[in-house]
Amino acid sequence: MRAARSDSCPDSRRRRRPVPGGAARMTAGTALRRVAARSSQAFLGAFVPARTAAWPDASHLFVVGDEFGWSIDDDAARLSATALRLGYDVAPSAWARFARRQAVFHPDHFGALRPRWLESSHRLALSYFHGRPGTPGYPEFDEAFEALRRHAARIDRVQVTHDEMHEVVLAAGVEPEKVFRIPIGVDLARFPLAGKDERARAREALGLPESAFVVGSFQKDGVGLGEGLQPKLVKGPDLLVATLEWLHASVPELVVLLTGLARGYVRTELERRAIPHRHVFLGSRTELSRAYAALDVYLVASRQEGGPKGVLESMASGVPLVATRVGQAPDVVVDGENGLLANVDDVEALVTAVQRVHDDAKLRSRLRGPGRATAEAYADERLDGRWAELLDGFVRRAD
Repeated sequence: MRAARSDSCPDSRRRRRPVPGGAARMTAGTALRRVAARSSQAFLGAFVPARTAAWPDASHLFVVGDEFGWSIDDDAARLSATALRLGYDVAPSAWARFARRQAVFHPDHFGALRPRWLESSHRLALSYFHGRPGTPGYPEFDEAFEALRRHAARIDRVQVTHDEMHEVVLAAGVEPEKVFRIPIGVDLARFPLAGKDERARAREALGLPESAFVVGSFQKDGVGLGEGLQPKLVKGPDLLVATLEWLHASVPELVVLLTGLARGYVRTELERRAIPHRHVFLGSRTELSRAYAALDVYLVASRQEGGPKGVLESMASGVPLVATRVGQAPDVVVDGENGLLANVDDVEALVTAVQRVHDDAKLRSRLRGPGRATAEAYADERLDGRWAELLDGFVRRAD
């Protein structure tokens, strides 16, 4: 596993120098990919219209990611795989701009609600994961809601993952029959149940002490795609830091494992408080399973969420989960049975929950089996029926 590391983690058996660049290298890589993509536009503009001219209307599905190579692109790839399993023709997303009268699905509503797509001839569907209008400091949430309201009749399908966004989409005027509640699933092959041997190997690979109590946080919680020094407060990075600071006083062997883009705010605040941590920048989301295997607990402190993905990924991996009641967490977590829940903004409750996991080996063991069983119930393949309902009538099934 190739990874850029930035850390303040004492007593590890293997010391590594951090690889310079981190998130900045990812941003540069993304920029290079986009330059390459733009250079191919002339070719696609000449090739695709002729190649697709004979396609019947809505006979092919384009699932369009955001080209950042992270979470949204992962969503796009997994939905494409689902559609193929269901017997639909899936075409390369780069062709969508140059084809006509097909079916386009965006896993990101911020990308979908743009003139390029709204004014196209395609049928249009999107995911509306998060972004409660009226959230202080997030005018883009209001703008997205207003765009959805203005163009509600133009949208053919909307996927939501939980009750709050279902209500938001209906409030924007989208007809109820166009709204489909489909949770964010999990790829069980990518997140196997980790045992003691996997834990030891993961800690060795990541340079984490075997004796550490490792708390994981793998989500992007800074603004933008650079260092992320400005906190994205809906993701709760301030609550995460406050929880970890409190825990560090009572759990001296605490080490925080971070992955993901734009973690600069959290890293800076952990360094300021002398809380041992390691930031491992993974090459892709497919490498996350090793990071989960190294954990004692996974912590979600968000104020708003669509999933998050870490809820089911940690449960699939056999890692105890502590999460705020956001997104789909209340739908899949039964407090005390397959994970532990806390109210939003309740740092004391988060601390208490993580402390329980630390102190009680029987609790850690008891959460493991039901957590994995829950993840299995939300495996990608188990959600195929719900996706079939959304895709039926939106795109024609292949002959």
